Amino acid sequence: MEMASHTVLSLLLLLPFLFAAAADVAPGPSPPGELNLTGILENGGQYSTLLRLLQTTRIAQQLTEQLKNSYDGLTFFAPNDDAFTKLKTGTLNGLSDQQKIQLLLYHVLPRYYSVTTFQTASNPLPTEGSGPGGMYTVNVTTTTSSHLVNMSTGVVDVPISSTLVARFPLAVYSIDAVLLPEQLFGASRKAVAPAPAGQAAGAAAGKAAARKKGGVPKSDVAAEPSAAGKETEDSTKAAAACRGMSAGWTTIAAFALMAVVNLVGA
Repeated sequence: MEMASHTVLSLLLLLPFLFAAAADVAPGPSPPGELNLTGILENGGQYSTLLRLLQTTRIAQQLTEQLKNSYDGLTFFAPNDDAFTKLKTGTLNGLSDQQKIQLLLYHVLPRYYSVTTFQTASNPLPTEGSGPGGMYTVNVTTTTSSHLVNMSTGVVDVPISSTLVARFPLAVYSIDAVLLPEQLFGASRKAVAPAPAGQAAGAAAGKAAARKKGGVPKSDVAAEPSAAGKETEDSTKAAAACRGMSAGWTTIAAFALMAVVNLVGA
């Protein structure tokens, strides 16, 4: 009994040292946190314009809440800063707040897609963007050999450039151009582009030089100038002929009058 008491007493005296040793042990790995779209883009380092739009429109908060309650997950196409610089000047400023929301939601697919899942997807794919005409859609094409994925909106064709994260329930893919829905931008904008400034300036200079020399640029010449000159020439000849006939009749009348006077005098 006396030995057992000494053993218990020794253990009690050692307890503080055991707790201190346990406190010095490095903690184990923490469980993975929730996927956060804003954090993923911030770590990417080249999405400042996109992050600003997501914050001002509150779309970032909306997508975060969706991820918490979604069984299908989400897929997000993230245009980098270079993508926004490719837009025509004033494009974003020309959109209303509602249209900016529609543009951002056009980059969201309401389910999780891995690169291989895109290969079996059926077009068109619905996005979370919508307007008066209904839901906005996008067409996706893939190549099985190189696993390339390309999105077509009817206005632009945009390939996926890299994968930022692809872990259910969220996939985020980086793209080098903004997806422009046809409902907001129209198919005609794809082909219409202003003439280069140098070309336009050269044409204007050419016209100015031609006018200075007394000539007229070919683009400013009236249609069929030769026909107009011929018509003027014919009119001049006709007028001259009429004047000649009038002079002839005057001479004949004078001779007739003299003959009548002579007969009366005889």
